[in-house]
Amino acid sequence: MALAWQALVAEQVGVRLGAAPRLVLGASVWLAYSVDRWIEGWRLHPAQVQTQRHAFYQRQRWPLAVLWMGLLGVDLGVAWGGLERGQFWAGACVLPLVAAYLFSHQFIHRHHPGRLPKEICVAGLLAVGIGVFILPLLPPGHGGRLTWPLALFALLAFANCALISAWEHGVDRAQGQTSLAHQFSGGHALARAAAAAALLAGLAAAVALPSFRASGKAAALSGLLLLLIDRGEPRLGRRAARVLADAALLTPLLWL
Repeated sequence: MALAWQALVAEQVGVRLGAAPRLVLGASVWLAYSVDRWIEGWRLHPAQVQTQRHAFYQRQRWPLAVLWMGLLGVDLGVAWGGLERGQFWAGACVLPLVAAYLFSHQFIHRHHPGRLPKEICVAGLLAVGIGVFILPLLPPGHGGRLTWPLALFALLAFANCALISAWEHGVDRAQGQTSLAHQFSGGHALARAAAAAALLAGLAAAVALPSFRASGKAAALSGLLLLLIDRGEPRLGRRAARVLADAALLTPLLWL
């Protein structure tokens, strides 16, 4: 998902990305996701586990830790040797943000009712990750060109995470996790509104911004698919709906 949007955004702003930025982004997204699941698996009692992904990370805790360390080394090596200096240091600036999110949401503010919803944090971090290796390659003063496509992606990523939190409301409650659906009684309605907003904003971008027509169409299609999946979730079940919701953000592949 992140790689598809990175490729589309880079193409639309005229930036040619090599293999290194793609490898670093893909590896970094998995590393962040994996350590989040690893901590959850470590914290939970086996009787609390409600999902296959948490059970997997709990059962395979130490092999995954070894794999994680190995991939981290590869990620850092590729970043140091393959990225341009501006890309490397821009990416390095994102690391403290990811670490702060994990430390805050897993430990300090895990049950705090007023914490910033993790769905907003994840969407923002993913959007930053997509743009961080593109921005240094743009001419000075052209960074604003990333605003529209990254905003569309962030809105979609938030809708995706928020819908999943609504579908897995019971799972999060059983596992002692805090989500948007727990923090706000209207969380599900907000998630639907975000998907609808992505649909409308994508259509507006496709019409009004010729340079970003492809990302506008991709965002509009993803927003529509998320709304349809949400409507069908009671029949599909939360597991199938979650998989389909992630697949719905792969629409950039249609325009690449």
